[in-house]
Amino acid sequence: MTIETLGDKGDGIAKIERGYVVIVPDAEPGDEPTVEITSVRENVSFAEVIEK
Repeated sequence: MTIETLGDKGDGIAKIERGYVVIVPDAEPGDEPTVEITSVRENVSFAEVIEK
């Protein structure tokens, strides 16, 4: 997964299958971090970076 852009609050945003969004705090566009999903919602997930 590659961080594509930053959200309004500065969190990294990646899109995966079918446009599903993963929000990753402390990530920058172009990063390809290993993440752990911490919260799942219908159309978005939140994750934490566990390894850059």
